[in-house]
Amino acid sequence: MSSTLLPLVLYAAACVAYAVHFVRLKPDSTDVRLPPSRAERASASLAEAFSGGGRSTSKNLPAQSGRLATTLLAAAALVHTFVIGMQTMEAGHLPVAGATSAISTFVWLLALAYLYTEMTTNEQAMGVFIVPLLVLLYLVSVISPTIEPQVKVLESRLFAVHVGSLLFAYASFALAFVLGLTYVLLFKEIKAKHLGFFYVRLPSLTKLDDMNVRAVRIGWAFLTVGVVAGAIWIAVMSRAAETDPTVPAVSLEDPKILVTLALWAVYSFELYARRAIAGWSGRRSAWVSAIGFVIVLLNFVPVSYFFTTSHNF
Repeated sequence: MSSTLLPLVLYAAACVAYAVHFVRLKPDSTDVRLPPSRAERASASLAEAFSGGGRSTSKNLPAQSGRLATTLLAAAALVHTFVIGMQTMEAGHLPVAGATSAISTFVWLLALAYLYTEMTTNEQAMGVFIVPLLVLLYLVSVISPTIEPQVKVLESRLFAVHVGSLLFAYASFALAFVLGLTYVLLFKEIKAKHLGFFYVRLPSLTKLDDMNVRAVRIGWAFLTVGVVAGAIWIAVMSRAAETDPTVPAVSLEDPKILVTLALWAVYSFELYARRAIAGWSGRRSAWVSAIGFVIVLLNFVPVSYFFTTSHNF
């Protein structure tokens, strides 16, 4: 229990740091949105003249808080990695068999996916929306830290690749969902010409769209790997079930498999449409990301619990 608390503390600290960073953010001078008026340029000149040397310190505050937030999140993900490693050695398998373990692994992968996106886009403002989700989900695994035993039939490298790839894909799609939803909200604010608190702090629409497509591409790649590994694993299981009655038969008509294939089709269409169909970047792509993640949630909870009997892992 004590070992699982440290990542929670670090995730919570990162959450606070990202919130402070977000509040301190000011409009980026390199981010072209609306040209400053004469009055704004005049007041900026006066502020620079009267602030003297103190201006550079104030200007560096967002950068300092941003670096602190990223460092804390990276530390949380690193400690979480060691926790999952210890749980794997203790149980003898990757902690993905039970709901609690799967949530913990999902949080870890979502943290890694966000860190990758942040470092490749040099944009930290979205952490204030992503990291609270990490804290809430990881809290669930801390409250109930038990690791469910994995049945023998699931002790397969193909199964590990299948589940691990799908969890990473789901984490990337969760990130894309938040980015897409934020894009839509910011687009509506700009369209309504109501430029308020979030407008001057969120990334530009171009950056949000770029971060969204990066997350979708990563998620689609891992989803493809997971689907292929699952198809091979089902073929192996089907042959084993013919001679061993203890091996459960998994049909391609299983609801969870069908929903996963539908999910792959949705994100494949999004990536194809962005390249081949005019006008399918930006807001339309953001809505498709949102629809795709709704399918992820349906596949994660109701389908697993109520609509399938042989594929509830």
